[in-house]
Amino acid sequence: MKNRIEHDRRLFLKTGAAAAISAGLNRTACAQDSKTNSPGEKIVLGIMGVNGRGAAIANGMMAAANTEIGAICDVDSRAALRVGQMVGDKQGRAPKVFGDFRRILDDQAIDVLVVAAPNHWHAPAAILGCSAGKHVYVEKPCSHTPAEGEMAVAAARKNQRIVQMGSQRRSWSGVQEAISKIHSGLIGKVLYSRTWYNNRRPSIGVGKTASIPEWLDWDLWQGPAPRREFKDNVVHYNWHWHWHWGNGELGNNGVHAIDVARWGLEVTYPIRVTAGGGMYRHEHDQETPDTMMVTMDFPEKKTITWEGLSWSPLGPHDNGFGISFHGTEGSIVIRGAGYTVYDLRGNETENGTGDAGDTAHFADFLDAVRSGRLPNADIEIAHQSTLLCHLGNIAYRTGSVLNLDPTNGHIRDNAAAEALWSRDYEAGWEPKV
Repeated sequence: MKNRIEHDRRLFLKTGAAAAISAGLNRTACAQDSKTNSPGEKIVLGIMGVNGRGAAIANGMMAAANTEIGAICDVDSRAALRVGQMVGDKQGRAPKVFGDFRRILDDQAIDVLVVAAPNHWHAPAAILGCSAGKHVYVEKPCSHTPAEGEMAVAAARKNQRIVQMGSQRRSWSGVQEAISKIHSGLIGKVLYSRTWYNNRRPSIGVGKTASIPEWLDWDLWQGPAPRREFKDNVVHYNWHWHWHWGNGELGNNGVHAIDVARWGLEVTYPIRVTAGGGMYRHEHDQETPDTMMVTMDFPEKKTITWEGLSWSPLGPHDNGFGISFHGTEGSIVIRGAGYTVYDLRGNETENGTGDAGDTAHFADFLDAVRSGRLPNADIEIAHQSTLLCHLGNIAYRTGSVLNLDPTNGHIRDNAAAEALWSRDYEAGWEPKV
């Protein structure tokens, strides 16, 4: 794959990143059409974080033609060994099994770093991956802070690496079809998109300081985050609800919906973001809100809203997750892998659907690695959507209206909010481009 990497660099420089970005917004199902049936050279992947999402990615990537999982890495030795065994059994060749993902960076046989560790690791690991010459598939959100997102974009461009975020709906054929209809003017001028997520999450309780389990490298789990004592209710999922490591439900699931809303409305950076809500349902040590409403206003006179209820499963249109678009001539509601078109009287006029899951998104990424083009959820697109989630969280945490520079999304004249643009890092772990 070494020659392919050099080809990627030359092609990337020849075609120009800016042109590829503008073209990327208009792509539809190119991944399925271009190289799915002739996959080219083998791509070898190393996966960082396999306790949950990373194991699913391993399964999905192994199913793609001419790919191999060359390394499995997790700070939980039980997960690393379990998934390493599963991968070896399925592909007929055992992967290397590491506790420290930096072994993946040093391995010249590995072409792609998959980052499926907790959120505070996403951008720092992706940046290190790009610097080590790896292409990167990074789970959502692509960063823990706005500053990290900007650095991840810079790292991808500086090193001419392909970086894709795991926002799979960018590659779902039914969603692509719905967005195409919106852009064609089917429902007139689209002015507003409503997004939502509903669930019935239990209490996480009140964590107690405890001894570090023998199977866990707690120091490396924390990585770039300043050190804290181990608590018994953080690993492996509840870190999502602590600002030190996670981004709440907005960064966890809201990013999927907001990414589609931004895509459909054809907007990039907002001029104003507000947020409300709180922790209402349970008495526990969760820091992020379980009830949250965010409003994002754009200079094009368009608005996106997000409603997150982590404790109430009933959502709009009788669905726990969705995106609706409202235009001057009708509306489109996206639920799951399909969509419904409504006229101005609320009557259904059209339906469509397509494939869901990871297959098309993985195929798009692998084709981009082989061809040198940018993927459907390129890191710049990913950062622009993830930034909206960060801004919503910052507005909530500071209890303020964020006024923003519409050219880059930066916060204006709000010292408390600007202080959350970045974060403190453990000494020696500061991300650098």
